[in-house]
Amino acid sequence: MNLSIIIPLYNEENLIKEVLKELKNLSYPDFVKKVEIIIVDDFSTDNSYTVVKEYIKDFENIKIYRHNKNGGKGAAVHSGIKHAKGDVYLVQDADLELSPIDIPQLLNTMHDLKVEFVNGSRYLPGVVRPLSSYKRYLGNRFFTFLTSMLINVKLTDMACGYKLIHKDLYNKVKLRENRFGFEAELIIKALRIKRNNVAEVPVQYFPRNEGEGKKLRNFDSVKILWTVIKYGLLRVN
Repeated sequence: MNLSIIIPLYNEENLIKEVLKELKNLSYPDFVKKVEIIIVDDFSTDNSYTVVKEYIKDFENIKIYRHNKNGGKGAAVHSGIKHAKGDVYLVQDADLELSPIDIPQLLNTMHDLKVEFVNGSRYLPGVVRPLSSYKRYLGNRFFTFLTSMLINVKLTDMACGYKLIHKDLYNKVKLRENRFGFEAELIIKALRIKRNNVAEVPVQYFPRNEGEGKKLRNFDSVKILWTVIKYGLLRVN
């Protein structure tokens, strides 16, 4: 397995180096032969791009690309995958709300169960986590319940940032969404192709609030709901 880690980056100058250090120090399973890290700066307005450029100059397997305008998290992931050489793609957020320590378990699950998609879950038991916003929790549970009903598969965390997907499945999905809705579109379309081809793994979660740099806003929830309806109920291709 060759792994491409895609990092959508927007205004995380204080955390992105820590994310990269944790990824570099991680012990990957033996079946992972190569690891590359692809960062896409989505037109940050802080020093994120400069910080990364300086940090990665001694690492051949870490590349950074930059958008000339802000396109959204989904757009950054799409751009990163266009440059990816691996046969498996992992989306890693740049804010450390999700810990790279869970990546080996995601990879082992894909390898052992022979599935093409592994979804992280912040709500499955087995991991001790700090408390998070109850309103955001309720919103995500509603979206996850609605998605589960529409595609007839029991999910626990549709919106978790950790998505591990095989290149072959990604190429079949053909994503349209460029912002936060891309996560809902990705998992809905993947499950439409083959229901038993997706697994969930509990992951650690260290939530931030808006004052700490949280990017997701309340109005984004409306867009995510429309994404679920569009691809889950209306079955837009």
